[in-house]
Amino acid sequence: MHISMSSLSPILSDTGMEIILSSSPWLVLLLLIFLSVLLFSYLYTTLWLRPERLRQKLRSQGVRGPKPSFLFGNIPEMRRIQKLATSDQEQESGRSTDRFSSNFVATLFPYLLHWSRVYGSIYFYATGSIQVLNVTDLDMVKALANYKALDLGKPSFLQKDRGALLGMGILTANGELWVHQRKVIAPEFFMDKVKGMVDLMMDAAVLMLNSWEDKVVSLGGRAEIVVDEFLRNFSADIISRTSFGSSFTEGKEIFYNIRQLQKAMAKQTMLIGVPGSRYLPTKSNREIWNLESCIRTLILNIVKKHEDDSENSPNKFLLHSIIEGSKAASFSSCTPEDFIVDNCKNIYFAGHETTSSTAAWCLMLLASHPEWQSRARVEVLEVCHGEPLDFDMLRKLKTLTMVIQETLRLYPPASFITREALNDINLGGIDIPKGTNIRVPIALAHRDPSAWGADCDRFDPGRFAGGIARACKPHHMYMPFGVGPRTCAGQNLAMVELKVVLSLVLSRFEFELSPKYVHRPAFRLTVEPGDGVPLIFRKL
Repeated sequence: MHISMSSLSPILSDTGMEIILSSSPWLVLLLLIFLSVLLFSYLYTTLWLRPERLRQKLRSQGVRGPKPSFLFGNIPEMRRIQKLATSDQEQESGRSTDRFSSNFVATLFPYLLHWSRVYGSIYFYATGSIQVLNVTDLDMVKALANYKALDLGKPSFLQKDRGALLGMGILTANGELWVHQRKVIAPEFFMDKVKGMVDLMMDAAVLMLNSWEDKVVSLGGRAEIVVDEFLRNFSADIISRTSFGSSFTEGKEIFYNIRQLQKAMAKQTMLIGVPGSRYLPTKSNREIWNLESCIRTLILNIVKKHEDDSENSPNKFLLHSIIEGSKAASFSSCTPEDFIVDNCKNIYFAGHETTSSTAAWCLMLLASHPEWQSRARVEVLEVCHGEPLDFDMLRKLKTLTMVIQETLRLYPPASFITREALNDINLGGIDIPKGTNIRVPIALAHRDPSAWGADCDRFDPGRFAGGIARACKPHHMYMPFGVGPRTCAGQNLAMVELKVVLSLVLSRFEFELSPKYVHRPAFRLTVEPGDGVPLIFRKL
């Protein structure tokens, strides 16, 4: 009888293990020591030796930064600075003249302000094993904006530590996969397509504002309304209708779970880069895993419904393009099903959360600056003459556009522009080693006095009267939708949506901040009003 060696291998393995275990305890101890040495060698190389070589290459070019610890990098120092930070943004920034537009970086990311004062506009720090080159230098930001090659991409930690929310979608993918995703998704948000979405936006906005009007009337002409959740639902309805051919009601569970996932992941921000932290069965991680599984199932149900109905429907939405795009090319890093789910998650998250936060900040700033509210309202009434909004009217709303642009400057929805050197590159005259993360804190770039002037912390939409190019020098320091080839594909949709909802609010109501309003910007992957925006509305 013939017996193959492969069939004997399990027996030999078990027998070998029995021999080792039954031998002298010294052999077992030696084996444990050998495995421990291997593990330590791996950790030392991954967590210290390789990062230290990277840091040394930067130091040799004059780039400095805080000294990191072995396992956690600069996380302990970040936490120490965070504890010492004052909650008074006006006092921290030292320049603010308006508490509602003061520099929230002093509260949310005080270590970035501290290190920039110590090390300048280019420095490095580490969160766990992630090595970050922090940049606010004008020339370096310009070089980043102009860099077109694919060897500068999105950081791998986004695909890992933010994988439950973003996966390998258009916001995180690199190389040919990202190129393919961009070709599939970006055309769906070109302005000629967004023009055709104005009526849908109007319908969703009117539905929301009618509920506000009913409340104002029922309370005698004056009512307090916390606008955040209304705006979030409005924006979610827009994405559902324009991109997925459904209503907010159908996608409500998806949006709710993505919101919960966003909050859960925001709690772990400082731990990003700590090896193995995302695999630990902590309460937070278990919540993230459950939400990820639930969202995947819900999206696949929407996809199945779309495929079942597509033959009878003449309308082709973004979802249809994503489904077709998943079939058009195969990538080893992404299955067709993952291609669909991850890009849908990206659109659901980025398409509604960022826009609703910006709308809330806009209303807060207009409520706290009644002179600008009045100017914007006069313009809306003069342009629209009580007629239903159309795209040509929106183009004429110059003052409202300036208000939105200034809001995006002071409260950009994304906190950072993040890239990773996928190969050794030269950027702005600095040789950047492969694996380095390059990070631009957008709020600091938007408040740089050398680009925006001494009043950079003040709400002044008038600075955009001559357009972005004249608002700051150089103009690449304005980046609410990102920079370079990876500029947000949905910015046209976001700007038109903001104009629609704000112009309708201004045409129906006067509003002011409620005494209950607490100015507390919070970081939940986007920067949003931490305690909501309660406003007191009066019907015009």
